[in-house]
Amino acid sequence: MLLSACVMTPTTSPRPTPRVDAPDVEIPAPSTESRSYARYYASVEARLVSDGMLRTDGGGADTPFSARQLAANFERIALFDEYTLSGGRFVAQQTPSRLRRWEIPVRIQPHFGLSVDAEQESEDRAVLSTYATRLARATGHPIRTVTSGGNFHVLYISRDEQRDLEPLLRQLVPGIGPETINEIVNLPRFTFCSVYAFSQSGQRPVYVTAVAIIRSEHPDLLRRSCVHEEVAQGLGLPNDSPAARPSIFNDDEEFALLTDHDALLLQILYDDRLTPGLTPEEARPLVEMITEELLGGPS
Repeated sequence: MLLSACVMTPTTSPRPTPRVDAPDVEIPAPSTESRSYARYYASVEARLVSDGMLRTDGGGADTPFSARQLAANFERIALFDEYTLSGGRFVAQQTPSRLRRWEIPVRIQPHFGLSVDAEQESEDRAVLSTYATRLARATGHPIRTVTSGGNFHVLYISRDEQRDLEPLLRQLVPGIGPETINEIVNLPRFTFCSVYAFSQSGQRPVYVTAVAIIRSEHPDLLRRSCVHEEVAQGLGLPNDSPAARPSIFNDDEEFALLTDHDALLLQILYDDRLTPGLTPEEARPLVEMITEELLGGPS
């Protein structure tokens, strides 16, 4: 399988995670490291919010953008990779790529570690379901949440559970490479969340499976921010750009949730005039035409 990874990057259904409120399941206490992660992420969220970051308004009069800017942002975010596999590890390196997206319906299935209690699980499911509906509207592509038989897996796990993910990863993504497994189980604290999307080796660059990692130690806003960014990136927007605004595809963390600008990126990505495999040079005139139609001119 070919891999596209994005970091803040099946033939059988996995066994359901035991309910955390089941009376016969002993819920382990979080480790010292996991508690440290929770304190760290709480402090990060508080600092960002106090600095006016993690906005949830989607942008406004202070964040205008033109058709030309939208086209340039699409090229950088959809047609460049943020990470490359080198020496068995993913390293940050901007490299030109080809357009990738899903052609089969996207079935988003959440999985919950024992660190997620029933109340939090219910909230996470609701957030993910609402977001899937919005993504389906933006792309015009079939996207929905499911309780089994998914092909886009969103794992809500703690640092403790992260270390033991290999069996589940092999079940969700048959043929997953050891480098990818190692990357996921060893994600460092400064990596808030990640997504890994897979296409069939030797075939057209269309995604068939994806796995997103959402840390259960996150407070509410960072948690939702991770879901919005990673699931959208797993649809075919693998890169970030410092020029993109208002956007979640920008490492400055100004916006927490998918913006109207980002919804337009998804609409462009799934426009029938674009096809998987296009290079930046091949896609550019088509993207410019689409953005001018969307925003009413090239200015």
